[in-house]
Amino acid sequence: MLDVFITSRVRRKIVVVYAKYPDFRTHVRGLAKLIKEDPGNIQRELKRLEKVGFLTSEKQGNTKIYSTNKQFVIFKELQSIVIKSQQQSTRLKRTSSDL
Repeated sequence: MLDVFITSRVRRKIVVVYAKYPDFRTHVRGLAKLIKEDPGNIQRELKRLEKVGFLTSEKQGNTKIYSTNKQFVIFKELQSIVIKSQQQSTRLKRTSSDL
C-alpha cells in the first residue's frame, strides 16, 4: 500500500527502516547491505530525505552517519502510516493464504 504514495522503491525501503526504527543509525554501505540495494541509489535518496528534513547526518571520520530526525514535522504521522501499511500487508497475506 505504501508503494502507491512513495513510488521510489529505494526511498520507500529507507523510509520504512528509519520510521519503524527511529533510533537506527548507519552509513550508506550498512544500509545497502540491510535493504539489499545499490549504494549509489541509496546515497541519492538519503540526500533527498536529509534535504527535506526527515533524516539528519553527522560525519564520523570519513563516514557520514544517517539517523532519523524525530523532530521532523510529520514524523509521527509517517511512522504511523508505515506501521499501519505493514500491518495491512500482513493481514492481506494471511487472508490470501487462507483461501
